[in-house]
Amino acid sequence: MENGGCHRRLNKYTCATVLAASIVSAMFGYGVMSGALIFIQEDLQINDLQIQLLVGASHLCALPGSLVAGRTSDYIGRCYTITLASIAFLLGSILMGYGPSYPILMIGNCIVGVGVSFAMVVAPLYSTEISPPSSRGFFTSLPTLSVNTGFLLGYMSNYFFEKLPHKLGWRMMVAVPAIPSLCLIILMLKLVESPRWLVMQGRVGDALKVLLLISTTKEEAEQRLRQIKCVVGIDENCTLDIAQVPQKTSSGKGALKELFCKSSPPVRRIFITAVGLHLFLRIGGSAAILLYSPRVFERTGITDKSTLMLATVGIGISKVVFAFISIFLSDRFGRRILLLVSAVGVTVTMLGLGICLTIVEKSIEKLLWASCLTVILTYIFVASMSIGIGPVTWVYSSEIFPLRFRAQGLSVCVIVNRMMTVAVVTSFISTYKAITMGGIFFMFAAINAVALVFYYFLPETKGISLEDMETIFERNSN
Repeated sequence: MENGGCHRRLNKYTCATVLAASIVSAMFGYGVMSGALIFIQEDLQINDLQIQLLVGASHLCALPGSLVAGRTSDYIGRCYTITLASIAFLLGSILMGYGPSYPILMIGNCIVGVGVSFAMVVAPLYSTEISPPSSRGFFTSLPTLSVNTGFLLGYMSNYFFEKLPHKLGWRMMVAVPAIPSLCLIILMLKLVESPRWLVMQGRVGDALKVLLLISTTKEEAEQRLRQIKCVVGIDENCTLDIAQVPQKTSSGKGALKELFCKSSPPVRRIFITAVGLHLFLRIGGSAAILLYSPRVFERTGITDKSTLMLATVGIGISKVVFAFISIFLSDRFGRRILLLVSAVGVTVTMLGLGICLTIVEKSIEKLLWASCLTVILTYIFVASMSIGIGPVTWVYSSEIFPLRFRAQGLSVCVIVNRMMTVAVVTSFISTYKAITMGGIFFMFAAINAVALVFYYFLPETKGISLEDMETIFERNSN
């Protein structure tokens, strides 16, 4: 088992490669429509139900995309899959910016949803497979930091474009991702493929060339190659540049069926753990906060649109700052500790928001202190989520699957992620109208308390090589 202790120095090429690939995650983050929704509703004269459907459309269309994203990345490679995601973002953003009517806006949003599903699967997958064990938490957190940076840029664009005429302002908000999408399509032509995918295709010589670029020493590169060859089923002493591998290994054929029906107890536990992480990430209320924060703030008496947009910029700043801090903590303190600390934070803040909003709803006059406290608690919730549960869910779930199941197992996680997001964002308005705004945040607090118990029983994966993950879960399942 390799802990990577002797390879603490970050490889600059690896860092540059993961940062470049993470642009696709920033475009996903930028796609947040919380600010644009207010102006879209006014301009197109649509009702709350249509707004809920619009918000849910991209997540709903991400479901079939997620289903094929893992198999696609197994078949054509991680780099080309990122390129496909970028093309979807480019086409969808242009169509949404054009958006003369609600149906056209929906179509563009659905195309973006396909890009989102591909990005959510392949960005953490690529980062995980490029990274060395000693700094995998750092590198695999970069796509999440990129998502949060995209959120901040989205909130900032909402604030600045809000000053333009309505018909132009919201179109600018949703069309901007077309520019980085085009840049990434060009940039991906220069990036290296995942060495683990190359070995799965039998391209051992090409994999070694990549590993020499992304490792700090030649010895480290050769050691990582030997481990990967063993997992794929190639003799570790084989010196051929092109090796024979089973077809089901190179194409990913039958991996899902085996994962669901014929997996070993350790792999089954890995699968349940990964799905559980994504389930709690989404039903804990983070998507509702990010998309409906202007509506929540409005409920406390903040009605000026410019003030609402400025308040959401604070959410973006909080996400970026604490996601940035998190990338340095994952490899130092471990994934499990960050999950536990984060879960305590989000549970307490959701409880506080529930109390605060219940007081506001029962008061007959505007309470300035309640408005301020709601905004502050929202920022603390976002900070708590961004330092632990947000990034660690992706780090943990992308690193624990065995190589044969990794891409398609992560696809299943993204499907669960998107399904739960659709459920939350399309029902949020209806639910808070039924049980009050305070009531829905009490519900989120209870869910996060259950998640805290779930995180407590997870094994630590800090510093463990990808090829040894199954052993960790086998030891913990006995």
